[in-house]
Amino acid sequence: MKGLVDEIGCLEPGNKTAVMPKKLTLKGYKQYWCTFKDITISCYKSKEESHGTPAHQMNLRGCEVTPDVNISGQKFNIKLLIPVADGMNEIWLRCDMEKQYAHWMAACRLASKGKTMADSSYNLEVQNILSFLKMQHMNPDPQLIEPITTDINPECLVSPRYLKKYKNKQPGSIRDLISTRILEAHQNVAQMSLIEAKMRFIQAWQSLPEFGMTHFLAKFQGGKREELIGITYNRLIRMDASTGDAIKTWRFSNMKQWNVNWEIKMVTVEFADEPSLSFICAEVDCKVVHEFIGGYIFLSTRAKDQNESLDEEMFYKLTSGWV
Repeated sequence: MKGLVDEIGCLEPGNKTAVMPKKLTLKGYKQYWCTFKDITISCYKSKEESHGTPAHQMNLRGCEVTPDVNISGQKFNIKLLIPVADGMNEIWLRCDMEKQYAHWMAACRLASKGKTMADSSYNLEVQNILSFLKMQHMNPDPQLIEPITTDINPECLVSPRYLKKYKNKQPGSIRDLISTRILEAHQNVAQMSLIEAKMRFIQAWQSLPEFGMTHFLAKFQGGKREELIGITYNRLIRMDASTGDAIKTWRFSNMKQWNVNWEIKMVTVEFADEPSLSFICAEVDCKVVHEFIGGYIFLSTRAKDQNESLDEEMFYKLTSGWV
């Protein structure tokens, strides 16, 4: 895959891409010609120089990939948080169109897991992303929206955070505006069977940036204030408690071992080629975090064969151990 990359993080028309520096400034985008090979993005000043030494190179293994999409505004951005020695470097990729975004997003997601575009799941990932984007399209002709007799109460269907965007509008107009948007979205699934609609809902849910992540308030060793520790099926994420931004990511595949000091309730995780991580949970018992880590490690050892017998002894060994 080829493209032009900026120093601010975007994908431009055709085969172009842009990359954003760690700190956003008023400086404009500076395009580079880039290639996506294996799990690495290489950036060159021009297409002619793409056979030489790249100006920038980014290995995406272990990175955090977050979508920043607005269909109506034709905004298709990808936020990358790439692990470095002192934390995470923030890179932005901006795509020009949906299809381009789907290919780059799929490639980035696979690369973060150490997989390439040659993996059998790549095309399926692209199609899932395109299907998810299709569900977000608004109906171009409001007259085609089928009327629904049921009275829609937006407060029951929309989060308070979204409703705050319309706080300066009249209450009646808010209801009409959001109800119309709900009906427009409904048209994208109205012709589906119940099972298909449920599957689309699950796909949309799984596409959310923090799907499957459990957050715990924690005090990290050496830290001065409480932060968040996010745990998913394949990684630990240190996060800013006020903004939710990722500070550092550690993959379970790079973990050597973890243990708990039950007296002071401290969890310590050791990694193959990184400093160890130690923290104390602020609101839950440390055994809960221990169970999450052990449970996910246990699931990662199981084969996809549904006939595999459950190794209860190994499960309890990984998830218990407190006194």
